[in-house]
Amino acid sequence: MRRGWTFLAGATATMLLAAGAQAQVSDDVVKLGVLNDQSGVYADLAGHGSVEAARMAVEDFGGTVLGKSIEVISADHQNKPDVGANIVNQWIDVDQVDAVVDVPTSSVALAVQEITRQKNRVHLNSTGGTSDLTGKACSPTTAHWTYDTFALANGTGRAVVQDGGESWFFLTADYAFGHALERDTAAAVEAAGGQVLGTVRHPFPNNDFSSFLLQAQASGSNVIGLANAGGDTINAIKQAREFGITQAGQRLAGLLIFLSDIHSLGLETAQGLVLTTGFYWDLDDETRAWSKRFAERNNGRMPTMVQAGVYSAVLHYLRAIEAAGTDEAKAVMAKMKELPIDDFFAKNGKLRQDGRMVHDMYLVQVKTPEESKGPWDYYKILRTIPGDEAFRPLQDGNCPLVQ
Repeated sequence: MRRGWTFLAGATATMLLAAGAQAQVSDDVVKLGVLNDQSGVYADLAGHGSVEAARMAVEDFGGTVLGKSIEVISADHQNKPDVGANIVNQWIDVDQVDAVVDVPTSSVALAVQEITRQKNRVHLNSTGGTSDLTGKACSPTTAHWTYDTFALANGTGRAVVQDGGESWFFLTADYAFGHALERDTAAAVEAAGGQVLGTVRHPFPNNDFSSFLLQAQASGSNVIGLANAGGDTINAIKQAREFGITQAGQRLAGLLIFLSDIHSLGLETAQGLVLTTGFYWDLDDETRAWSKRFAERNNGRMPTMVQAGVYSAVLHYLRAIEAAGTDEAKAVMAKMKELPIDDFFAKNGKLRQDGRMVHDMYLVQVKTPEESKGPWDYYKILRTIPGDEAFRPLQDGNCPLVQ
């Protein structure tokens, strides 16, 4: 009789443990909020494509975790920190969102990071660029996934100097991202033996770059470093060509250029540009297979690096919830840092103590129209930059979390 009671007690305990694991999902649902620019200068590179990438990750994971459903919602932050902050506060306080995903525009990303830190929610940042997200502003609940200003500077800035572009003048978007990209690139240029002759800062976003480009031209620099992104970069490159600046011998260094930017510019205008990226759809069979699926859901458009990064980050987050047995932010983040990252986006990736996801980056050059073999065939790989070389050393970021 005692053996029977022992067996019953053991079975009951097992069921209670299983029930307890499922009960650790707050509000019986894991809710993801994709926050980005869906109508402005960053809409093409992130926007609805990032929302679709998050949905693909949820579907590929199976649609549930720990027996509970997974939901994806989204909103447009209009590249305004106050708008983004209001949305995230509403999401967390009323809608019970567990993780905020994507978040381009570094000023918005920094605001969101502080809210998610205070309210113990996960921040999966794919598109915000400033390296301060894992530096002085680092958070125990943030994963910075795809790229940052240090990696861009270390890749493109160093390569251009080594190729003869020794004197630089920066054309910089006047907000947190532009400032960080200029700072990190200037440091990389000088470390490689180059010099910075000056800088001019333009409003964000901006349409007319004529006065800024004329100042850059007058500087006499070999290189004009474009410390901006999206529509601003596209407009600056087009106008530099219209003014004959590149034809006269000055080089443009697009410090953050996306596949969608090249598509908008066209190869005739963009050919020869050297840039750093965290992903390219045509790298191998895995990237091609996923990208084809993505394009079928995104009006035939191949993914940018940040859209692929959204998928990878969301999938790893869901795996961490399953492994942790809870969606509590700090417990999930601990599992995210413990589990290996190995998917089509990142091979042998690792999430560091400061929240930086370290993975290989790629130095690429835009093909000429003659070199391209078809739609979206835009890049040739010049070099794979190992993750530990691409990203800032852990001890150099001044992150308070680093022991």
